[in-house]
Amino acid sequence: MDNTPLSDALALRATASAFDAQRGKLPVPGDPHRSPDVVAVARQISELGKLVSDLGDEVLFRAADQEQAPHTARVITNFAAAVEPAGEAASALGAVAHQLAFLNQTESLRDQPDARDAREAAVRVMEEALATAGAALLDGANSLHAASATVSPPSARFQAARSRSATTARSPGSPPPNVATAVAAPSDRIARGR
Repeated sequence: MDNTPLSDALALRATASAFDAQRGKLPVPGDPHRSPDVVAVARQISELGKLVSDLGDEVLFRAADQEQAPHTARVITNFAAAVEPAGEAASALGAVAHQLAFLNQTESLRDQPDARDAREAAVRVMEEALATAGAALLDGANSLHAASATVSPPSARFQAARSRSATTARSPGSPPPNVATAVAAPSDRIARGR
């Protein structure tokens, strides 16, 4: 197993990207292209289960390696910590699937007052669960991105490109950006992501 800081940082970044991809697949109530669907939600729960399994494998392979590099304990810790937000997202999507099944079962009763109230409550529960899943996946991705930077900091060229892309266009009369704030911003994001 290649356990250089660069290879481990790349593995952390790839896993962070997997969290981001899962967040991008979350259903959006009211969006005709990403409306919640039981089959799609179940598929995503399965994908999150695979992500948890992959995280476990990352921990296992590094923990079982007889020749651990000095940074390996940090990498193991971060992969292990990412299991929690992945599991939280899967659990929240389980609640979404439950509510979608309820809505499907009560479709024919939608005009009855009691059923209407219960169906509205199910939609609220589903929206809250989707928000929980999104927040968990975002936290997991941010944590893994931050961890990758501590294992193998991005090159100066990459950091410069990232700071240019994060800078907003200034209006003609606005003062120049505060350099101290721009330098502090990435570390602030890292601290909030943990």
